[in-house]
Amino acid sequence: MLTVRFWGVRGSIPCPGKETIIYGGNTACLEIRADERLIIIDLGTGVRPLGRWLMKNDLIKNEQIEADIFITHTHWDHIMGFPVFSPLFVPSTKLRIQGPVTYESDTLESILRNQLSYRYWPVRLDELAADISYRSIRETTQDLGRGLKVTAKYLNHPILCLGYRFEYQDRSIVTAYDHEPFRNIFPTDPKESGYDEDVAREGELAAEAENNKMFAFFKDAGILIHDCQYTTEEYEAHLGWGHSSYEHTLKTAQEAGIKKLVFFHHEPSRTDEELAALEKHYQKEAEGSGMEVIMAREGMFLEA
Repeated sequence: MLTVRFWGVRGSIPCPGKETIIYGGNTACLEIRADERLIIIDLGTGVRPLGRWLMKNDLIKNEQIEADIFITHTHWDHIMGFPVFSPLFVPSTKLRIQGPVTYESDTLESILRNQLSYRYWPVRLDELAADISYRSIRETTQDLGRGLKVTAKYLNHPILCLGYRFEYQDRSIVTAYDHEPFRNIFPTDPKESGYDEDVAREGELAAEAENNKMFAFFKDAGILIHDCQYTTEEYEAHLGWGHSSYEHTLKTAQEAGIKKLVFFHHEPSRTDEELAALEKHYQKEAEGSGMEVIMAREGMFLEA
């Protein structure tokens, strides 16, 4: 069985309060299970309640907590829950953390080490009890054993960011956040300054090729968990920020043959009422497609 539980669904910054009770205010954190195998995607503030749950369940049942952690990228909202992940302080905990190489000289370990320095936090990385290993990765496919495979794919974001496709027993779950559709960044209007016909054509071909790669990455997934921070109107005002629109995501998912589409990485100011209205609207838009459309909410559990 391949399943996913949502512990944090927001983008950019935590947003607790009376207007975010239903869908939740914690930042990105997913728990994926391939039968008993535990995988965690991102260490946003949602990892804190996940950690408490693991302490009361996995630790008691197995006398240890063992997990593969895949970080999409190291923007603050995707790692800020790491210092308060309770299993870090248990000696029997074993964590294998992987994430993308960045253009900077810092390794994944050094980024997390800096986060747990005294200028930010009272407990240092070397003081943690857990057995933790770190691995910086690029686009790759890994066999994690027992029939579980993960493929990492670069997304379009201001910092190197990876989407992940997990495949297990003919089931699949794909994550694609933070991600913006690839587009031609060169002038396409002959009247624009710097216009070059050949460059404009190459830009269009390059964007099309990258979007086709994303389509292949999504193809026929049981569950696609996709960045949907903006509506189309909002997206046009935030080009280059590295996030997608509901409309683009819905269209792409339908064409890719997705079974369950989950809108994720909610805009932090979006209220429960607004998210419910958007969910209802896009469910109606998807009627007849055979695809289930779901707005991510904390605590939600899905089978691929």
